[in-house]
Amino acid sequence: MGEAVTAGQLREQGNELFQAGDHAAALAAYTQALDLCDAVPERAVLHRNRAACYLKLEDYAKAEADASKAIEADGRDMKALFRRSQALQKLGRLDQAVNDLQRCVSLEPKNKAFQEALRALGSSMHEKMKAMSCTDSKVEQMFQILLDPEEKDADKKQKAAQNLIVLAREEAGAEKIFQSDGVRLLTQLLDTAKADLMLAALRTLVGLCSGHRSRTMAILAELGAPRLSAVLGVEHEQVSLAACNLLHVMFESLKEGLQKDFRGKEDAVVLDSSKDLKLLIKHLLELLVLEGASAHGRDNALNLLIKVVPRKSPKKTNNSMSLWVIDQGLKKILEVGSTVCGTPGSLPVTENSRMSASVLLSKLYDDLKCDAERENFHHLCEDYVRSWFKGPELAGKLRAIQTVSCLLQGPSDAGNRVLELEGIMDSVLSLCASVCEAHQLVAVEALIHAADKAKRASFITANGVSLLKEIYKHSERDSIRIRALVGLCKLGSAGGTDFSMKQFAEGSTMKLAKQCRKWLCNETIDAGTRRWAVEGLAYLTFDADVKEEFVEDKAAMQAMFHLAKSEDRSVLYAVASTLVNCTNSYDHEEPDPQMLELAKYAKQHIPEQHPKDKADFVKRRVRKLLTAGVVSALTCMVKSENPALTNSCRELISRVFLALVEEAEDRGGVVAQGGGKALIPLSLEGTEVGQAKAAQALAKITITSNPEMAFPGERIYEVVRPLVSLLRLQRTGLENFEGLMALTNLAGISERLRQKILKEKAVPMIEGYMFEEHELIRLAATECMCNMAMSKEVQELFLAEGNDRLKLMVLYSGEEDEKLRRAASGTLAMLTALHPPICKRIPQVTVHWLEILQALLLSPSTELQHRGAVVVMNMMAAEREVAEQLIASEMLEILSVLAKDKDKPRVAHAAKESLAQAVAYGLIKPSAGQE
Repeated sequence: MGEAVTAGQLREQGNELFQAGDHAAALAAYTQALDLCDAVPERAVLHRNRAACYLKLEDYAKAEADASKAIEADGRDMKALFRRSQALQKLGRLDQAVNDLQRCVSLEPKNKAFQEALRALGSSMHEKMKAMSCTDSKVEQMFQILLDPEEKDADKKQKAAQNLIVLAREEAGAEKIFQSDGVRLLTQLLDTAKADLMLAALRTLVGLCSGHRSRTMAILAELGAPRLSAVLGVEHEQVSLAACNLLHVMFESLKEGLQKDFRGKEDAVVLDSSKDLKLLIKHLLELLVLEGASAHGRDNALNLLIKVVPRKSPKKTNNSMSLWVIDQGLKKILEVGSTVCGTPGSLPVTENSRMSASVLLSKLYDDLKCDAERENFHHLCEDYVRSWFKGPELAGKLRAIQTVSCLLQGPSDAGNRVLELEGIMDSVLSLCASVCEAHQLVAVEALIHAADKAKRASFITANGVSLLKEIYKHSERDSIRIRALVGLCKLGSAGGTDFSMKQFAEGSTMKLAKQCRKWLCNETIDAGTRRWAVEGLAYLTFDADVKEEFVEDKAAMQAMFHLAKSEDRSVLYAVASTLVNCTNSYDHEEPDPQMLELAKYAKQHIPEQHPKDKADFVKRRVRKLLTAGVVSALTCMVKSENPALTNSCRELISRVFLALVEEAEDRGGVVAQGGGKALIPLSLEGTEVGQAKAAQALAKITITSNPEMAFPGERIYEVVRPLVSLLRLQRTGLENFEGLMALTNLAGISERLRQKILKEKAVPMIEGYMFEEHELIRLAATECMCNMAMSKEVQELFLAEGNDRLKLMVLYSGEEDEKLRRAASGTLAMLTALHPPICKRIPQVTVHWLEILQALLLSPSTELQHRGAVVVMNMMAAEREVAEQLIASEMLEILSVLAKDKDKPRVAHAAKESLAQAVAYGLIKPSAGQE
């Protein structure tokens, strides 16, 4: 019998919780009761009650399922029928909702609520039917206007196209277009070869495919992969980009299906989409080597492959797609990477194509899991290079060397392996001296890329420096000289930031930098060549004298920012590196003082810091960069939807941002120019270090600016996750401290933000830091907890069994550190006011509770006195027993004195309230002055 009682008790408890508005807890109670109960009628009631909870929690699918279970047990259960009709209505299944309501009305014809609900539903059904029939005719009309060759009114056509795109974004509209033979009509639009109609068709198809797997498969079957990849390869840049966007959406929808059986929008039809995925990828790979495809079409295909082929994270174990692409298409990707522009029969490429090929190769290589897979990759690359190199023609040798460059910029292990093939290095060196500019360019670039890959550096240092110096001194062509210069810079900066290790004669670094700045500012030189000037500066700015001169040259800075915003995205890494050097935002290794002494004793080399790399110099450089417009350049770089924005490049940008917000007075300006917005994506993806630096920059902004101004609208909620990531144990103490301070600010703003912080599971981390040795971190965590305690869930935690949260707050209210006492006693004042059961717990958590409260009331700080007085007032009001314990101590005397203190009205008021409560309980007699 005990079991039935328990289920009954749980049901009662659930009812009470439901009445009190705690629907989630009520749901848990009913669910527990269901586990203990076998009798059908009781189970039906519990299902019906759970349906009510789900309705309140807005989980309509579960509400419908539970109500249906209750109806199975008793078809005349009106409450369950009514609840199911509400759920069905929210799920958009209006006809079924009407059936349930009609049953309710027939069971209880006089019930006003049922009649009203039926009437309301009837009219919304009517509206929907009207809208549907209207949509029907609308869809037909739009297609008629678009496909009518006689229709000359351009505005009318544009409006029809716009309406179609908007309609396709809504699920009902998308389904309508799909059902009305829309795909065939959209295909006709694509086949008109008119850019505006093609754009309309592609953008409408995006709406039809978004998140809908079966529709995507049907559309793919009807359009065919060859047609889609042909559209991607058209000359018109916007059309190619729109096709790229559509294919990306299609990939995502098909991939969804590989990961899970798709239920919800579609019935659980099990469709195998891996064949379709492979078919699409096969056509993208073929497009890479298709002569008729446009250069930007090729870029878009590479960008798509980068996005959709490699695994998103190492946690996903399946890398079969990458292996398949390496087998089917590695040589096709190398075809793009080995293209030598301007040679007969070369593929049309843009200035970004080779960079994109390098990034894709790098991503594929990183996606491999074992040595056998990597060996296969190396062999394929080596075979490809050999195939070009072995012929007698010079064109083939150039292609082979260009492939080496492409691999060195991507998976450099593979590049190093290919460099070691017989004859390659000799060819590079001999071609460096070629009289033909195009050939010399290819060779010098290969030499430069080889120069900063350590394996070959000693060979190149020995052979390359003299050769590059010769070219630099004697070449007639700026394009060659600038590249030779970069090679020299790379070889010359081998010592990094160590001031004493310099390859060049005194002063020559400065001369080279000056020449680089001159080229950078020379508008008559093409951007592709000027980019190399930035590459040179990326190396030369290791030298502090060069940094100082560079930030004095406003024209050079702005020319560099201008390049960063240009079409040629391969410059991003060099710009970011130069800025990291100028702001000294690389990692500083602080040498161990003992080791330094030992090194001096053993006469070993000791790295020295340049005097101009000291803090005040860096601060001035940051200011100059800010004035020159560095923030808008960085935000533009982050927006770049481009493979050149690799994770290591993102990390450099994050480092620069962190340096820019170091000084509190600069933060407002950084935010005003879009820095806050740019930091959010940087803090959510990229390298571990990059994410942490961006998150720390966000924290600094959140601490000193008004967060609602810095991150307007919904953006403020996106800042929470990066800030919580700063609380991880592997972060530094400073990162922990700044993360806590920033979260304190956010937690004080609104309940919705506190809920977001709770959802990110930050509360246990914040608690952990309340035990920290470091007093500032401990204080920041306590202040953060104080603001979080405004949330009901957090208040409950202080009452949970078997934890010391409340005890810690009480003890901290008696600590010597005044700021910590303020934060802890403030938390207690709030908790005791918002959650009275806590008042009864305080005397149980520590024997020192009374003396701690008395010490607060006797404190010289009015603020602490007020907080203590409020805690006592709340405890007096909560329970007579607690009041007795307080009044039996010296507390009565202290309160009587404080109640008369005219200089501290807030403290006196709380003390009077406490005494009045004691009178009400009959614990003391009213004094003469009291009513």
